[in-house]
Amino acid sequence: MSDFQPGDRVFAALDLFNDPLEETGESAIPGLKPGDLLAPAGTRGMVVNVGHVEAVPEDEIYLVSFETGPNGKLAEPIGCLAGELSYQPPAP
Repeated sequence: MSDFQPGDRVFAALDLFNDPLEETGESAIPGLKPGDLLAPAGTRGMVVNVGHVEAVPEDEIYLVSFETGPNGKLAEPIGCLAGELSYQPPAP
């Protein structure tokens, strides 16, 4: 059973950065540089889907859309691991 389900409201448990692709070191997200901040710790988001990496099926990946700015607009979804998400915002 997944830690999180589609539709769950979650928070970034830590700062989430754009990790470079292992093979090339380039960005996996078009228009962003490797190392760019994607969601600061505490950013609210919504789980869109749950999946896994084919090579490691026991490690679930959560596709999450995080809010961008005060209007609550959701950004394009990004892949997150369970340890990067929480049901509660991180303590200050």
